[in-house]
Amino acid sequence: MNTYIALMNLTEQGVRTMGDSVKRSVKGKALMKRLGGRIKDYYMTMGQYDFVVVFECPDDEAMAKFLLAVGGWGAVRSSTLKAFPVPTYRRILRALPALEKPAPARRRRRRAAKR
Repeated sequence: MNTYIALMNLTEQGVRTMGDSVKRSVKGKALMKRLGGRIKDYYMTMGQYDFVVVFECPDDEAMAKFLLAVGGWGAVRSSTLKAFPVPTYRRILRALPALEKPAPARRRRRRAAKR
């Protein structure tokens, strides 16, 4: 499963309909389950974003379907990050040839002295 982190803000409609927030949350969990994923963590936050949600989802397409559907409900806008766990991060780094071997040192050419 892939991990995604959504940074969400309430829209004006979302603020006006805060009383429906629990219903939307239940509806969102059910939709994610139908798409083969799950909501792993959900936080109300202070600062730039109103909510941070961590998802596990089978692929980018399923995540995009979820975000487009939820965005269509009109209560939130989101920015989404795909997250890589440490083992995947290390595998990516090992695959980069530039990180496996140090770059060869460049030799400076000496200029011949002018006579």
